[in-house]
Amino acid sequence: MALLTLGLTGCGGTVGTGATAVRTTAAEAPASDPTPTPSAPPTGPNVSGCFTEQDGKIFTHVRDLPGVITGDGPVGVVISYERRGTVCSWRPLSDRLVAAGYRVLLYARDANLLPEDGAVAMGRRLAKEKGVERLFLVGGSIGATASVPAAEKLGAEVAGVVALSGEIDKGDAAALTVPLLQIGSEHDSYGGAQSMREAEAAATKAPDNQVLVIPGESLHASALLGSPHATKVLDAVVAFMDRHKG
Repeated sequence: MALLTLGLTGCGGTVGTGATAVRTTAAEAPASDPTPTPSAPPTGPNVSGCFTEQDGKIFTHVRDLPGVITGDGPVGVVISYERRGTVCSWRPLSDRLVAAGYRVLLYARDANLLPEDGAVAMGRRLAKEKGVERLFLVGGSIGATASVPAAEKLGAEVAGVVALSGEIDKGDAAALTVPLLQIGSEHDSYGGAQSMREAEAAATKAPDNQVLVIPGESLHASALLGSPHATKVLDAVVAFMDRHKG
């Protein structure tokens, strides 16, 4: 074991297959008007306005909620976000993984479906894509908590689990037989240092069992990806996956 210190209905986001969100550009505005000009919202199929058909394959699942598959590598990654998160908040991780050769599925979570069941359904969907050989499950907060039992249900096709700010049930951790990487901040009230260490101690069957704690912080789930610690977090995820992708 190693310790390194260092969804959107009902989930606080906007979901749609049409023009659902306005995004601002980073382009410099004229000197007389320092406010960035909003870009036009997407007019075709999209996920929360930040993933379109230019990014990958847009699909719909239960109750016509949207999802996207980006990249074309042989190893797939299913990302399940936190309750108050959005698909868009996980784009930094998605882009980094696609650049590293992974195929990534992000989806709008159904508030009426157990997070574990949603992760299992998306894992099975991605596994059916042509050329996908193995899967990683990545989650934030409740998405991380759910990814551990989901991995057990999906079985041998799962290469590992990455949990950001997850509070993993000790029984689920004890049953896990694939590599586990937990990442979180020291003072997070859900999925903080203490709960990660408890899950680490319980996950005795995991062939690789790592914890990365960001000291002195209370950043939760995808907030880690927009923080000064983002590079450290992204590097740790990619290194873990590269080591276990088979």
